Amino acid sequence: MDDASGLYVGLISGTSADGIDAALVRFEQDRPQLVDALTHPWPDALRAQILRVAQDETRLDLDAYGRLDVAIGQQFAHATHQLLKQSGTDPAQVRAIGSHGQTIRHRPAGDYPFTLQIGDPSVMAERCRIDVVADFRRADVAAGGQGAPLLPAVHAMLLARPGRTRVVLNLGGIANITVLGSDGQVLGFDTGPANGLMDAWCLRHLGEAFDRDGALAASGRVDDSLLAYLLEDPYFALSPPKSTGREHFHLHWLDTQLANWLDTQRGKVSLAAADIQAILLQLTVRSIGDAIDRHAADAEDVLMCGGGVHNGALVQRLRERLAPRALHSTAAYGVDPDYLEATAFAWLARQRLLGLPGNLPAVTGARGLRVLGAVYPAPRAG
Repeated sequence: MDDASGLYVGLISGTSADGIDAALVRFEQDRPQLVDALTHPWPDALRAQILRVAQDETRLDLDAYGRLDVAIGQQFAHATHQLLKQSGTDPAQVRAIGSHGQTIRHRPAGDYPFTLQIGDPSVMAERCRIDVVADFRRADVAAGGQGAPLLPAVHAMLLARPGRTRVVLNLGGIANITVLGSDGQVLGFDTGPANGLMDAWCLRHLGEAFDRDGALAASGRVDDSLLAYLLEDPYFALSPPKSTGREHFHLHWLDTQLANWLDTQRGKVSLAAADIQAILLQLTVRSIGDAIDRHAADAEDVLMCGGGVHNGALVQRLRERLAPRALHSTAAYGVDPDYLEATAFAWLARQRLLGLPGNLPAVTGARGLRVLGAVYPAPRAG
């Protein structure tokens, strides 16, 4: 089987760690087409550990790191097995698995910039008997880039329209936008928190993994003074290229911001859990809207993907904030909003096997185009 043919599997668990998205993808004239997909849930204890590590609440010694790396790799292999069984696909039909892994730290700035996604690819290759391509972000970081976002190339391939400026909005744990310019130029960056902070707050106060349809947020009130205080975080004012993650926007960050703001209020304000959730939702809406106003003022429409498309309250507030721009799910354009990221990592795996670049330097800030990822061959016998 040559590297341009066959099926590919794309796997990703995002910053919310709410499940492993698995996509079975074929390519038609080099364009990815989704064949089948599923979301594999994390075991509760493993998800809790991932979130503690990603939020810097737990420090890992080397033994604990090694165990976590293997445990995540095993779950990615389980997700692949489930997908192939569901779709009736023989592993021999799959050319490669493109695994994003699980980000546990993303520090693309400083004297020693790095990004770390784990989930042992050798474990996956051994268990699935399929070649695995992984570790996609580090080559871009080594070239001076952010290592993220990597999806804009696929957004442009599937959703750009000549002569029209549009924005693709990914509502994961972190929100990011891709600006598809009417002149063919592509820009992309993380705008700030999306579901991550809201999910964490909901879990703390309701014991639920997410705020179903935004009900908790819809029941609260927004304190404009606190919202303005949160928006003063320096990240929002940075110019792209830029990227962020749970290591910045996490519950400890929120708790610190709340404590500092309440101190300025001298006990005059009392906020319920629902009020904080409402403010977090509006923080997502404002930071996205401000970013689009600043970098895509002429955009005529915004196409949403990611888990946030299922949060009715969030979508309604975004529609109000972004008007008169049209706001649609990517589903309206034939692209499944839940599995676009996983599809992109199948594409990135194919790019690696073909020896073709996977990054866009104008997006990440890298010094040039780079072939991304490392290949972990499947055992051929034994």
